[in-house]
Amino acid sequence: MPGLLAVALFVLWATEQAGYPLTHWAPGTLIVLALLATATLSIGVRLGELPLAVKVSLGCFAAFTALSFLSILWAGVPGDAWEGADRTLLYLLVFALFACWRQRGASAVLLLSVWVGAMVVLAAYVAVHVSAASTEQLERQLPYGRLVYPTGYANANAALWLIAAWPALLLARSRALAWPLRGAFAGGAVLLAEVALLSQSRGAFYATPLMLVLVFALLPGRLRTFVVVVPVVVAVGSAARAVLRVGNHLADNDVIASNLHHAVAAIFISAVAAGGIVALGSWVEQRALISARAFARLRNATAACAVLALVGVVAGGWAAAGNPITRLRHGWDTFRNVKGYAANGSGSRLTSGLGSNRYDFYRVALDEFAAHPIGGLGADNFQQQYLRHGRSQETPRYPHSVELRTLADTGLAGSLPAVLGLIAALLAAGAAIRRAPEPLARDVAAASLAGFAYWVVHGSFDWFWEFAGLGAPAFALLGLACALAPADARPHRVAVRLPVGLARVRTRGADSGAAPQDASSARRWRRLLLPAVVALGALAATASLTLPWLSQLEIQSAARVWTRAPRTADARLQDAASLNPLSDAAYLVAGSIALRYGDLELADRRFSQALQRSPNDAYATLERGAIASGAGRRSEALALLSRAAALQPRDGIARRALSVAKTGRRVSVAELNRSILFQAQQLR
Repeated sequence: MPGLLAVALFVLWATEQAGYPLTHWAPGTLIVLALLATATLSIGVRLGELPLAVKVSLGCFAAFTALSFLSILWAGVPGDAWEGADRTLLYLLVFALFACWRQRGASAVLLLSVWVGAMVVLAAYVAVHVSAASTEQLERQLPYGRLVYPTGYANANAALWLIAAWPALLLARSRALAWPLRGAFAGGAVLLAEVALLSQSRGAFYATPLMLVLVFALLPGRLRTFVVVVPVVVAVGSAARAVLRVGNHLADNDVIASNLHHAVAAIFISAVAAGGIVALGSWVEQRALISARAFARLRNATAACAVLALVGVVAGGWAAAGNPITRLRHGWDTFRNVKGYAANGSGSRLTSGLGSNRYDFYRVALDEFAAHPIGGLGADNFQQQYLRHGRSQETPRYPHSVELRTLADTGLAGSLPAVLGLIAALLAAGAAIRRAPEPLARDVAAASLAGFAYWVVHGSFDWFWEFAGLGAPAFALLGLACALAPADARPHRVAVRLPVGLARVRTRGADSGAAPQDASSARRWRRLLLPAVVALGALAATASLTLPWLSQLEIQSAARVWTRAPRTADARLQDAASLNPLSDAAYLVAGSIALRYGDLELADRRFSQALQRSPNDAYATLERGAIASGAGRRSEALALLSRAAALQPRDGIARRALSVAKTGRRVSVAELNRSILFQAQQLR
């Protein structure tokens, strides 16, 4: 039941920005915490029954979470570090909820099937919803022909569906499931993949073949996988042209409604066809309509077809893409090109090149790791360093890579326990795939691990850690695979013959009743200690999650009322700052509101308070410099504007304001803010 409630929470997050806003995932984390605490106190955790690998992974993930909280002490923006640590706590709680209680195949497949089924239904709803959307809605949901609904970010949108598509695909091959279910899973995998393709995510496009290699290389049952993959791939390929036409054939950068209608129809037709083929094959297999000799021949023929298919794929890919060395060189050249997205060629977005600014993000992340190798920058503290050392015009908050985020933000002190915990969890999941007592349990473990693996592969070059609606299901899948791992073999008791003297002493101790009393006392202390530890930990976690959440709610409330009640808004922002004593966000918003009303004295005071919490904030420094210049405090203005330009060297606004101040003229705060607003609109 706790697992099913957590699954419902994951689906709820998926419907709204994939759980990215703090006001979405913080209360959800409190729900996960309540579920975990309830299960621990009512059911209890039998640590002795957990495999050693699971215990090691829990301990390492807990150490990584503790280090994330500790990094608040040296983070340049403590409020961001606190938020990042709380998000890490969410993933620890989710993993513990799904890994700490052993699962059977039936219960595990129920959890996985409910989540996958819900995601299939949601994907179908999204396809129908956008197909029936108005022109205005399409501009928001498919900007430039890329589906961003419901996450708001095209790459996260693709990952949302594909994390569920891989478990669906691998469940479709399970002999332990009824044939209608297997057909439904195969059709669902096609539907999820096609809706993901509507986002035209290059990350998903390149992560998919990597996942195919991993699945065939590492998971058993390759022929069964091949038999299911073929109709699914054919179905996806048959509708791909219509789906890609939505984004490749636009009218003044807007989606043509007829193309979208044809794509949605093709998606559903291909999904039903693939599901029907897999269901029919599963029915034939389960009815045993083929003799053993004929089945052996069919198996050999399938193996030969698999080899021929591999050769055909390699040859076809070579013919379509050309010389692989040339393609790799072109991809690398566009990836590291300083022009970013402009380095890509014309044609389909998926194949025109790898140009983006990620190379520069990764360069800065590695440089910061080299500069802070032990403790890192602090959780989620990448942005300020990129503003100072980056070369592109983007202002990323995160390095766009799970691995580089861990290295840059937490250093070796955080990366080592994170990697060790991941290795231990993968070992436990691998043991479940190989040695679980039930065939169904082995199939569910493989399907769950594939979903987590996709999140890791695609997240290696995107910022998926920050989307709770992606990360939480991924860690739940990893925990579910660990929960299916067989128990460790108990060591045999070895009889040891004691010397006569020691034997007498041991006998007298036993006769006196001291040993049973000591054991009873120890058990009593353990019974008292566990609830106390759980209660204290839950209380600390609740406070850590609740305070930033309530603070953000106050900020949002102030943002709704400031146009008609600026003083009320300022009072609420002061409450927000008190609730979250580490974040500068409330003071930045308060200063911006005061500027809009021309109260420069109040704005300067609020920006000064923001800088007390985050001394390297470029925006607050720039605004204070402009206010000082407008008030005639030239030396103070020069010092602040020079610092703002140093904190964000590529910002032309700060440089122009500094040059104006150097000439002896006064900087207009109103003109400065109009320039900032115009620049923000250009970056959308």
